[in-house]
Amino acid sequence: MTINEGPGRAKLIVGCGYLGQRIARRWHAQGDSVWAMTRSEERAREFERAGWRPIVADVLDTASLAQVPPVATVVYAVGYDRRSNRSIEEMYVAGLGNVLAALDERVQRVIYVSSTGVYGGAGGAWVDEETPCEPERAGGRACLAAERLLAESRWHARSVVLRMAGIYGPARLPRSAEIVRGEPIPAPAQGALNLIHVEDGARVVLAAEERAPVPRLYCVSDGQAAGRHAYYEELARLLGAPPPVFVEPPPESPVAERAASDKRVGNARMIRELGVRLEFPSFREGLAQSVQG
Repeated sequence: MTINEGPGRAKLIVGCGYLGQRIARRWHAQGDSVWAMTRSEERAREFERAGWRPIVADVLDTASLAQVPPVATVVYAVGYDRRSNRSIEEMYVAGLGNVLAALDERVQRVIYVSSTGVYGGAGGAWVDEETPCEPERAGGRACLAAERLLAESRWHARSVVLRMAGIYGPARLPRSAEIVRGEPIPAPAQGALNLIHVEDGARVVLAAEERAPVPRLYCVSDGQAAGRHAYYEELARLLGAPPPVFVEPPPESPVAERAASDKRVGNARMIRELGVRLEFPSFREGLAQSVQG
């Protein structure tokens, strides 16, 4: 089953943040009716000014989800707010379950934005959609649990799961301030960074809605598995800063845990089936645009 219908179709983005807003802009530009869910009244006003239809609701408040309108496509792209008093499992798993329960039967496609964090350590090897998942960190475990919840739901036959690599772009270039200040980066110099520019990530979501057979799973990355040292060296150059210096992070720190799960995420299925032509096929093009933006 694939869908590729004309303008005017109703879409709902649950978690309309850094990625979700790019998706909303693209759908709105092609004439679709875009509903955007947020917990923030201020953000809702911003959405309204952009021409979208805001819904102020909380995925963990089932009563607030009674506002969910009949739509054709739903994207669940809720990120974890560390400032909240909710656990990552609640946001990713219970929240998704609540939204799925609130959906109207007219929904034709549910797109869940997952993470390549569902894979464990791979010792630098390549992973893809067929690689067994053994997540070692809480975020990866929560994403995998959410994937399984969707697979066991009534929406499975209409679902697409997108395991996103690290999303970067304008105003989201981690370590930029430290690099400008000449501070050392608490991470191993070696190892791979799996990345996708935010605009390419949004492009993949639209392609998944239009062209993916369902149910289907995709790894979403630029497929380059950039070397950490090369990435930060290029970022420093673009920022006019000295070359980066790396120091080993504390063994039990989140940074050390992320670095330990060294893997290279392939994108062959995404390119082959979705026909996506990446605007930023490597970090070099992506960083240049992001620093300027």
